[in-house]
Amino acid sequence: MIQLIRGFKDILPGEVELWQHIERTAQAVFAAFGYSEIRVPIMEKTELFARGIGEDTDIVEKEMYTFEDRGGEKITLRPEATASIVRAYIQHKMHADDPIRKFFTIGPMFRRERPQKGRYRQFYQIDAEVFGIESPYLDAQMIYMLHLLFERLGVSHTQAHVNSLGCPVCRPNYREALLALLDRVEEQLCPDCKRRKSRNPLRVLDCKVPTCRQAVTEAPAIVDFLCGQCQSHFDVLTRGLTQLGVPFALDKRLVRGLDYYTRTAFEIQTTMLGAQSAVAGGGRYDGLVQSLGGPPTPAIGFAIGFDRLVEILAQEQSVAAAKPAFFIAALGDAARQAAFQWCAQLAAAGAYVEMEHGDKSLKAQMKRADRLGAAYVLIVGDSEMAAGKAMLRDMATKEQSELALEGLVEKMVESLSGRKAD
Repeated sequence: MIQLIRGFKDILPGEVELWQHIERTAQAVFAAFGYSEIRVPIMEKTELFARGIGEDTDIVEKEMYTFEDRGGEKITLRPEATASIVRAYIQHKMHADDPIRKFFTIGPMFRRERPQKGRYRQFYQIDAEVFGIESPYLDAQMIYMLHLLFERLGVSHTQAHVNSLGCPVCRPNYREALLALLDRVEEQLCPDCKRRKSRNPLRVLDCKVPTCRQAVTEAPAIVDFLCGQCQSHFDVLTRGLTQLGVPFALDKRLVRGLDYYTRTAFEIQTTMLGAQSAVAGGGRYDGLVQSLGGPPTPAIGFAIGFDRLVEILAQEQSVAAAKPAFFIAALGDAARQAAFQWCAQLAAAGAYVEMEHGDKSLKAQMKRADRLGAAYVLIVGDSEMAAGKAMLRDMATKEQSELALEGLVEKMVESLSGRKAD
């Protein structure tokens, strides 16, 4: 028996309904804030992610699924969505008509990480990006939108963690102060962080190795090195969050693992998985569009870990699979032939209907209808066909009524509408 690849998973009926519920809720919330859906390919040129994410990041160096196609071009399965959306924004000159654009996308990403509980090599994200707006009020609104989405989904005990990563003006001064600390504790750092120290020292703060986390406990906070403009930007952000009633905490150690972030960085954390756990994260990346060949464009975005969100919601809620409105229990060839046509007509009218295609007894068919949770069962055999009538059984009340075969489909749809009205 061939099994699926390690680190991948099937999303089965009974599970997928919760995924669909999350998607519908996210789409409704995003639409209310003016976001349009965009769908980008799952494969891109490797150069896009190397330039966009950063060649020195773990994602590019260790985790991407990269290969050469038959033409010798290096191709990568997307490890995140932002770079692809930026590429689309630039390539299709979407900035020409109006530089202000709001997008969201939902879909799979790929990283070859060590599989563990809640983490997969094909994982899913809900991603949102805004281009062309520099105002920190947008940053606050985006975090509020996330807060509202989690509230609508029933994810409780959430808190936004926010920080500022500064800008090219103020970050060099912080870099020097951080390097001075890292030089003193270098022997306590893991091999990856020793390498990161000279290339991108901020990423040492993002390391999950316990010895590294301990080594940087006394690291300077970047918010203490902000220039006047970055400080003003951050003050307006926090004031906006307070105004909108979003619970938040200043997290001086919060950095993002990708090179393109500037100024606002944030995570949404919840205790619903036990320890404090991030379910979404993002930030501002005002230089990325230009670095990938577009015009200077401020931008901000976030990603939600879909798999982790499902894990959280599955603890407290479930979304039932759809149940048929009708089950047609047909007995005999003539009845089955008629039922075949009625099923098609009912489905075309928007009613979910099932029937028994084999030659099974009425008792067996009624058991299946009950197992499927059908609202009504239409019972029809050769004798009913000859008499021009069928029996409709309400599975909730057990009441039965006769229906003439002429205009049968219309009557069945009416009976369903009456039940919904009740």
